Amino acid sequence: MSSPTSDPDPATVASGRTGSLDPDTEREYTANLRRATLSSSVGSALEYFDFAMYGLMTALVFDRLFFSDENPAIATIAAFGIYGVGFVARPFGGLFFGTIGDRIGRKWVLVTTILLMGGASTLIGVLPTFEQAGLLAPLLLIVLRLAQGFGAGAEQAGATVLMAEYAPVRRRGFLASLPFIGIQAGTLLASLTFFALTRLMPEDAFLSWGWRLPFLASFLLILIALFIRAKLAETPTFVTLEKHEQVADKPLREIFTRGRASVVVGIGLRMAENGGSYMFQSVALAFVTSAAIGLDRGIVTWGVTLGSLLGLVSVPLSGHLSDRLGRVAVYRFGAVFMLVFSIPAWWLLSLGSHVLAIAVIAVGLGVAVNTMLGPQCAMLPELFGNKHRYLGVAMARELSAVLAGGLAGVLGAALMAWTDNNWMVLALYMATLAAITTASTFLVPETRGRDLLRIEDALRLSDTETGSEWPTTDGERPNRSSTPAR
Repeated sequence: MSSPTSDPDPATVASGRTGSLDPDTEREYTANLRRATLSSSVGSALEYFDFAMYGLMTALVFDRLFFSDENPAIATIAAFGIYGVGFVARPFGGLFFGTIGDRIGRKWVLVTTILLMGGASTLIGVLPTFEQAGLLAPLLLIVLRLAQGFGAGAEQAGATVLMAEYAPVRRRGFLASLPFIGIQAGTLLASLTFFALTRLMPEDAFLSWGWRLPFLASFLLILIALFIRAKLAETPTFVTLEKHEQVADKPLREIFTRGRASVVVGIGLRMAENGGSYMFQSVALAFVTSAAIGLDRGIVTWGVTLGSLLGLVSVPLSGHLSDRLGRVAVYRFGAVFMLVFSIPAWWLLSLGSHVLAIAVIAVGLGVAVNTMLGPQCAMLPELFGNKHRYLGVAMARELSAVLAGGLAGVLGAALMAWTDNNWMVLALYMATLAAITTASTFLVPETRGRDLLRIEDALRLSDTETGSEWPTTDGERPNRSSTPAR
């Protein structure tokens, strides 16, 4: 357990009055908050660098490297199938590591997941191709993709929970969103790296060995993340659970008996954000670079780059706005925007213009997707009670990743093949995801300002009980965290 000076009173953290701590404790709390932010950001950057790079390679390269070239359409579907395998593994990783995170704490789970996720990504860089090893090549890729997804299944949930539990309540939306700038940074770095490699290297050299370099570079991010996470202290809310001997012995039973409704709503909230993200990053690229439209793959990836640049602003901005306007209002705006944007977006993509394709992908990622991601960083942890929060967030995130993100690539590639690149079908698919998320925002209570020491899930409480209404006398929320959670 952490030393006294590293365990500030969770009630003080929750109320935002960290300035009332004694100087040594305040300095330690500030240092741990900074480490938590940096640790989560580096982990997010590594995960999304790997996943964005894998998505780019899947859409544009892996179908030629790991499969026979006899039927390009089948090769593309198979490549996206392996892309989806990683998503299938994520719920199992979330289940396994989420249970551990609720039993022994957040810190060491995050150390383990970064090793597993980053190690698998690095090994992808040394795999043989189909030409070199035949069917063994895609089989090995499946194994590493499973390992990558298994580790990633708890990485983002851990980063989300870690920051929500460290952040003062009145700035929780903004501070919890900061590590997710790492998502934008990782995606941006992946798209820039891919663009540089495809532009600066001859195609033969890139297909021979250049594609391996980004995956091998993951090793550096692993070292950085491990160095930071080794010094990280446990979150104040989990320390409080330990002090009151309320740590769940069986978090899995907790989530199935008390948290099922929250998991289902959390999945609904993620359908548009997660599915839309991979639709714009992967399926849209495969669509506009197909033989039917024929845009240049290197140029179109600038859409992902610009979308990530927009995300560096839109993610923290929407997180900040959720502290002011409420999580639900900001989240609903993003979902409705994507719903309205879906049909004109895919029609514009079908016109075969590089400028329009770049603009559509950039707006889709930077505005529609990231306006939901910003408030989500605090909203999902606030949905769940303290005894099963890690597992609950992991299940909501990763089951939705299978249903939305994983299926987006496979189903998108299949729809393109079955309908001869009919843009309307893809537009309706995206609109359906957005409609599910829009409906889900009407099922969740406002969670802004919720006491994270509570055992109950937010869906069991009224809006007033979640702490969404703050008194106006001193501008702060009641300090209810000093009472042991019931």
